[in-house]
Amino acid sequence: MDCKIMGKYEKKRRKKMNVDDFAYIVKTEKSFDEAVVSVLKAVEQKGWALFQIYDVKERLAVKGFEQKPLKIIEICSGKYANQFLNKNRLISLCMPCKINVLEEDNQVRIVGMKPTMISQFFLEVSKKEAEEVEKDVKEIVDKAR
Repeated sequence: MDCKIMGKYEKKRRKKMNVDDFAYIVKTEKSFDEAVVSVLKAVEQKGWALFQIYDVKERLAVKGFEQKPLKIIEICSGKYANQFLNKNRLISLCMPCKINVLEEDNQVRIVGMKPTMISQFFLEVSKKEAEEVEKDVKEIVDKAR
């Protein structure tokens, strides 16, 4: 199929995504730093591994840019990672799971990426399997709230 024709076809069948389709967002009364610590504790209590924490505000400040506080916390469940990678190793593009803590409109928010999104791109992963992972991510976010 010609690329232009394929592009039109894809646009017609593509469903418009909303933020709620891929992000679980909660507000917290905690300070930014307290929310970050709370997420780290919830990750540990859930038995997931912490991979990396990126301080986006700090990294961009080094380059001369100003940003409000934003930390990206990468987490992983070995059980789910192994299960998904055994189905399709390209799922690694969606890994590890991320929980962000950000400040917006003078409000601290904790945001988890919804793993059910993976089942839309990789048909080998059932929605039920992705929902199991999402349940854990939501529990971590809710506990950190």
